[in-house]
Amino acid sequence: MSQQSPPSLVLASASPRRAELLRQVGLSFERFPVTVDERLLADEDARAATTRLAAAKARAALAHGLPEGTFVLACDTLVACDGTVFGKPREPEDAERMLAALAGRWHDVVSGVAFARAPEPPQVACAVTRVRLATLTRREIRRYVDGGEPMDKAGAYAIQGAGTWFVEEVRGSVTNVIGLPLELLRTFLARAGHPGPTLRASG
Repeated sequence: MSQQSPPSLVLASASPRRAELLRQVGLSFERFPVTVDERLLADEDARAATTRLAAAKARAALAHGLPEGTFVLACDTLVACDGTVFGKPREPEDAERMLAALAGRWHDVVSGVAFARAPEPPQVACAVTRVRLATLTRREIRRYVDGGEPMDKAGAYAIQGAGTWFVEEVRGSVTNVIGLPLELLRTFLARAGHPGPTLRASG
């Protein structure tokens, strides 16, 4: 008897970083980008916003009538520092302001993760990682922004890219800082009976 293949996994995100993390551990998946209104609500903190938005993305994917049993994964990541929430910069000047605000300080990288098995509603969890950036000069910030990397990153830096040059210390999940806390996904997959990744090198 042939072994039955597991139900497909759908990543409800256009993020190349989340897709790359799944590939690195050998998870088979399909990309299924969705569009939701990502504007924050009044007085909404990073935990509330990321879990709400992750759930909204998962529900948007489920609304497309995915085959029963399909696993759906959605995520949203924000950065928070002393009560201020930072998403993706809208323009280079915005990225410079974010980096200047985070430089030399501890901040939280917060990701909401939603996981569902169609047609069931999503379950949601949250991961928080503490990160400290080095003290940065205006010249360093401008050079980094001019390189283009910060523009689609929450908090305007990429720990998996050139931005790692500025990271002094990390407390918690590094994959969360990249954009998808794999420890939460591992828990969700195990609870749902998914066999998990092949754990083969992606290269």
